[in-house]
Amino acid sequence: MPSRPAGRAACEYPGMSTGTLITVAPTGAESAKAQVPALPVTLDELVTTARECEALGAAVIHVHIRDDRAEPTLDLGRLKDTVAALREQTELVIQLSSGGAVTDSEADRLAVLDAGPEMASCTMGTVNFGDDVFLNRWEFIVELHTRMQERGVVPEYEIFDLGHLVSLRRLLEKYGLPAGGHVHVDFVMGVPGGMDGTVQTLVAALQQLRDLPEGTTFSATGIGRTTLPVMMAALAAGGHLRVGMEDTLTYAKGQPVESNMQLVARAVSFAQLAQRPPIDPAQARRMLGIR
Repeated sequence: MPSRPAGRAACEYPGMSTGTLITVAPTGAESAKAQVPALPVTLDELVTTARECEALGAAVIHVHIRDDRAEPTLDLGRLKDTVAALREQTELVIQLSSGGAVTDSEADRLAVLDAGPEMASCTMGTVNFGDDVFLNRWEFIVELHTRMQERGVVPEYEIFDLGHLVSLRRLLEKYGLPAGGHVHVDFVMGVPGGMDGTVQTLVAALQQLRDLPEGTTFSATGIGRTTLPVMMAALAAGGHLRVGMEDTLTYAKGQPVESNMQLVARAVSFAQLAQRPPIDPAQARRMLGIR
């Protein structure tokens, strides 16, 4: 595996960038529409959200879908329709969730790739997820990774805990680089049962990131009240951002999120303040190795 060049400054983090990749995760599988009316759950709502977030500066959309009752689903027909509609009406990089809900079967999660996305998530290990368990067996991870290689789907490796980075290193050493050759991870921080959403934890994760292939990039996601510290720390470290109503429903203390656009707009303003303006979808595809 490529090693870190001897000339890299000790304070320089892997994958530092002069621009910011902003991913919007608008829906997720946890929140109920009845409790969160602004959550986009229909195809029309999702496409409208995608277009508005793209106009603000998002380059990637991380997609979960719902059925007619607004319940989480991995129905392949709906996924194909969603990919087609997003591809027709936006330029966004379409990243489907292979995680789904904690109750989804491995077979259904693997079948997500049949919908033809450019990207898909690949979670690198099992994690306690609040009162539930998000199960990701090693054999399942290997199968998902190799299927993505075969189909040219670029993974975003989801890291919920520091040990997941060790698993990722093992995966790449045994089974090779992902489609496109570029490694991109997303640190999901602040999930009850996973790693804390703190600056100290992000720094510890970045130290381990040095053991991954040269040029590896990272995004960071702060769940709930960890959103702001994670966002600011990630930007300071040269990383990228994922925001959206999948990850937080509170804009400020006592102030519910009004829309995904509100969260993307804040991320854009922070990126501009850091003098690392958002990159567009074409630049994102080049960075991520999407052909």
